[in-house]
Amino acid sequence: MPVLYGYFRSSCSWRVRIAFALKGIEYEQKSVNLIKDGGQQLTDQFKAINPMQQVPAVTIDGITLSQSLAIIQYIEETRPEPRLLPADPKQRGQVRIICDIIASGIQPLQNLYVLQKIGADKVQWAQHFINRGFEALEPILKQTAGKYCIGDEISMADICLVPQVYNAERFKVDMSQFPTIRRLNQTLIEIDAFKATHPSCQPDTPDDLQA
Repeated sequence: MPVLYGYFRSSCSWRVRIAFALKGIEYEQKSVNLIKDGGQQLTDQFKAINPMQQVPAVTIDGITLSQSLAIIQYIEETRPEPRLLPADPKQRGQVRIICDIIASGIQPLQNLYVLQKIGADKVQWAQHFINRGFEALEPILKQTAGKYCIGDEISMADICLVPQVYNAERFKVDMSQFPTIRRLNQTLIEIDAFKATHPSCQPDTPDDLQA
């Protein structure tokens, strides 16, 4: 059984949880608390699992993988049904654009490590970079979206979008500016795979944050 090293509130860990759920893959969760004791991800024990000292990391098929998109792509290649990348190459390209905007252009700039370095201005910092990324995503999604980010099939783009909207809401971003993103999120968050993997209902979710 795969083992996911993650944290309930980590948006990158949530991406992997969603992918496992959509694929119907059972897995074990091992919590790496990013806050407790100065951050369990910084221990030598976890560094041996992921030298980058970030979550998620997954042990699967006798190997250890890190970086959420690499993990999801491996799952897609080894367990192809239901697919998370469209059959059409042009749509696959669109999925990858959306994933990269979120995974490279938004999330790293407002993750815990960066915000700890920013200090008192961390909320305004996070809002700025989420707004900047969503301003790019909104017109793209307006062109590509059907029921979901790319047409009417759930893809890796949706897996990336929902956790990023969760972060945006945590940082009080005005989502009324982004009606397409908001509509897609409202649809996706009602799907079982997204509900069951939500940060509010994980084994390591603190009691005061549980749904």
